[in-house]
Amino acid sequence: MTGTARPALEAVAVGAGYRGRRRAPAVTVLRDVNLVARPGELITLIGPNGAGKSTLLRTLVGAQPPLAGRVLLDGSDLAALSPRQRARRLAVTLTEPVDVGLMNVEAVVALGRLPYRSWLGRETREDRTAVDRALSDAGVEALRHRPLSDLSDGERQRVMVARALAQEPAVLVLDEPTAFLDVARRIELAAMLTGLTATTGAAIVLSTHDLGFALRRADQVWLVGPGSTVTASAPEDLAYGGLIGRTFAGDNMSFDDAAATIVVADHGVPGARVHVAAEGRLRQWAEHAVRRAGWAATYDTSGPVVRVDPGTPCRWKFEDPRPPATAHAEGSGFGSLVVHLRQKATPHRPTPDS
Repeated sequence: MTGTARPALEAVAVGAGYRGRRRAPAVTVLRDVNLVARPGELITLIGPNGAGKSTLLRTLVGAQPPLAGRVLLDGSDLAALSPRQRARRLAVTLTEPVDVGLMNVEAVVALGRLPYRSWLGRETREDRTAVDRALSDAGVEALRHRPLSDLSDGERQRVMVARALAQEPAVLVLDEPTAFLDVARRIELAAMLTGLTATTGAAIVLSTHDLGFALRRADQVWLVGPGSTVTASAPEDLAYGGLIGRTFAGDNMSFDDAAATIVVADHGVPGARVHVAAEGRLRQWAEHAVRRAGWAATYDTSGPVVRVDPGTPCRWKFEDPRPPATAHAEGSGFGSLVVHLRQKATPHRPTPDS
């Protein structure tokens, strides 16, 4: 990826929305959108539900015309390109499952070569090479002879990415590719997409509700925010500047910098602070338990301290040296620590054993 490379996809003063039927006025959802996707970039499109992500995505891939401005694909006006010309430069993978009957994986991936076939539909050596490379790049080479209907959701998603790669596009657009995947498959797909930007040189644009993925993996984030606007920037700039927090946060939610995602606001117990004496992952999860109990973790060692020793489960000791009386308690496992801290902060609250 280079800053001087010609954009693979560009939106120039685009207005995205819907044209009214008959004499009804057009409905503009997003105004004056200016975006640039360069070769080798992974770009995530994020925003609240109903903000206009799908409308923008459909406009960028030519599924609906812009109400204003232009979309440029590899330097050419998208509206002036024929369907075949578009398909040779732009590949789109949608969320909805595709019914391909009894076709096997290799046959499905080969569908990506249709824009290159003659009217006779004969397969060439270049077609076979492109299909083999797409199967390898998407990590589904071992599945090539299996029916698509026999595959898991994660495997099917990889196959559809392979079909798109067989088109050898300059731009690959994916609509919610992780929507139906479990956590492990989401991580696998994220790693694969990151690798594809390097191996193929394509610009990859995907919409997602997974804020953590968007911030950890993307070279750019396109944030559909309030006021019919779209802001494009590095994920760190959007997070540090507070725009992501302002866009997603609600009355009972806030942006957690450490977790890089929106979390339920924890108002905690007033004045309840404790120092966690532990290291590494043990400290991380002990502080997680402390916050879940409504306490704040602090570096101040003059007040309450919880000392945590490794083990499965861990062992903990709670000490409070402050007068009028020194309080001590100990237990096993993070769950019992949470129970103790909650009882300590609100003594009238019964424990599960009372």
